[in-house]
Amino acid sequence: MKFMKLGSKPDAFHTDGSCVRYVSSELATDVIINVGDVKFHLHKFPLLSKSNKLQKLVSKAGEESLDEIPLADFPGGSKAFEICAKFCYGITVTLNPYNVVAARCAAEYLEMTEDIDRGNLILKIEIFLNSSVLRNWKDTIIVLQTTKSLFPWSENLKIVGRCVDSIASKTSVDPSLITWSYTYNRKMATSDQIIQSGIKFPEKTESVPKDWWVEDICELDIDLYKRVMVAIKSKGRMDGGVIGEALKTYAMRWLPDSVDALVSEVHILRNKALVETIICLLPSDKSISCSCSFLLKLLKVAILIGADDSSREDLIRSISLKLDEALVSDLLIPARSPHTTIYDIELVQRLVDQFVANEKSNRDLKIVDKNSKSEGEFVLAHGSWLKVGKIVDGYLAAVAHDPNLSISCFIKLSRSIPESARPIHDGLYGAIDIYLKEHKNLTKSERKNLCGLMDVKKLTTDASMHAAQNEQLPLRVVVQVLFFEQVRSAASAHALNNSHNAMDPPRNTQENWGKSAPENRKSLRKQMDEIKIKDEELLKNGKLAKRSSKNRASGAQLLPSRSRRIFDKLWIVGKGLANGENKSSETSASSQSPTSMIQGETKSSGSSSRQRRHSIS
Repeated sequence: MKFMKLGSKPDAFHTDGSCVRYVSSELATDVIINVGDVKFHLHKFPLLSKSNKLQKLVSKAGEESLDEIPLADFPGGSKAFEICAKFCYGITVTLNPYNVVAARCAAEYLEMTEDIDRGNLILKIEIFLNSSVLRNWKDTIIVLQTTKSLFPWSENLKIVGRCVDSIASKTSVDPSLITWSYTYNRKMATSDQIIQSGIKFPEKTESVPKDWWVEDICELDIDLYKRVMVAIKSKGRMDGGVIGEALKTYAMRWLPDSVDALVSEVHILRNKALVETIICLLPSDKSISCSCSFLLKLLKVAILIGADDSSREDLIRSISLKLDEALVSDLLIPARSPHTTIYDIELVQRLVDQFVANEKSNRDLKIVDKNSKSEGEFVLAHGSWLKVGKIVDGYLAAVAHDPNLSISCFIKLSRSIPESARPIHDGLYGAIDIYLKEHKNLTKSERKNLCGLMDVKKLTTDASMHAAQNEQLPLRVVVQVLFFEQVRSAASAHALNNSHNAMDPPRNTQENWGKSAPENRKSLRKQMDEIKIKDEELLKNGKLAKRSSKNRASGAQLLPSRSRRIFDKLWIVGKGLANGENKSSETSASSQSPTSMIQGETKSSGSSSRQRRHSIS
């Protein structure tokens, strides 16, 4: 810490009680000056020789026959005035970073300029500030902290501005030129001395990180902190990642951990100002280094303390740029009145919508020829889409337990991302399964719409096995799962067969196809026969009726007939394949028919269809 001594005479100031200060001298005091609650019994000559202000006041007091001279609103109070008075007497005073601002403001009040006396107090303090204090990192921070209680004097004298500029300049210094002892809060790093077998290894010097200054300025008040950060950003030489780390450190330093302390009447205004300031200082681009997890926690606090709408909108915009880095647990933000759900679903919906809009906008700017790439190719080239797809499915699974979550909100959030961003539907199926278990009173139409969100072709083998035994799913969905699993198995067997045939000499392609196609069709028909037989056994044992219908009272005979019709169609597909024929699906267009997967399907005559159905039944 830097300091400067002024004067050489011993201290002659004494105290009489708690409110009287006087100078012991052979000469009697001839002026009383009141500064706050303290009365100073002093001599006119040394004071008037240095202060233009006191010259005017003493003259006015003589005209009005006043015994005492009051100094109203004196900056720095009685302690600052005593420094100025001792300087006038030539008594030794010591200036340091803690009192230099108060002394400078007091000297300005008393007009202790060069016009009154050469080498006056204002000049000496300015020399000390510019040559010593503002060149030292920790001293500058201390000085800036003391300016808060001396507004507006410290502001008008540009002490605040000079401190802010000095700090901002020092943060841009090459870290290799910084030592740990140069910082305010962090101690100088020293390596342990290793002594082995009488050999002493040299100490290793620890490199200084770019954010060496972050913790030091956390001691500043929020208003001063904001000015420093604005100055650092305006210089344009600080990496956005370091700025983000500084904002995170400051928030963690001052925001309380408990909710009660956060919203208490004593601190809520300060906390609100702190959060709104941090939000306005966040970098506006995606390069912001603050993690998405921290931003979401900041959003929770902003909602809790009632930050203004513009601050929350700015924060939501920043989060949407980094939504692919979010965790599902951080997205579980409690809903507030008038929302009836446990978590704020609408907020997450907005985040997803903004993320999708941003990504699509960036894609349009980057792709010159829009027809050169399909949406699927674009998504595969950009992992952020796939990450958000997983996050949305995980979030849906987490909120599906909420009994107040409407099916419309569930479906809307699920459809917020493009289909190509969800190449595998296991996560979506898991969320749908939870929702069906927690919402037993869904109608048949609602179950159909809910299950229509997932594509059974995009389920993995494990998910398909689970879905095939899931009693919550509509029967049509279960049949689709079984069918496509069989198609997948047949395709795998065909691919394996082709790999074995690759070792044989090449033959005519048409002959190979003509020979292999009937075999694959027979295999598929055999598999469909097995499904048919197993289903009929289940129907006989009454187990299939347990998979729910639209009416338990009158549906005892409806379930078997319904399943028979569906499996009859599967049987027809198998028989048609065996005869080298194809047939289109007779199921409704709203649901995905298993037969739609058969390549090259064509419509056959209605009479042929009816004859086949009659021959089977």
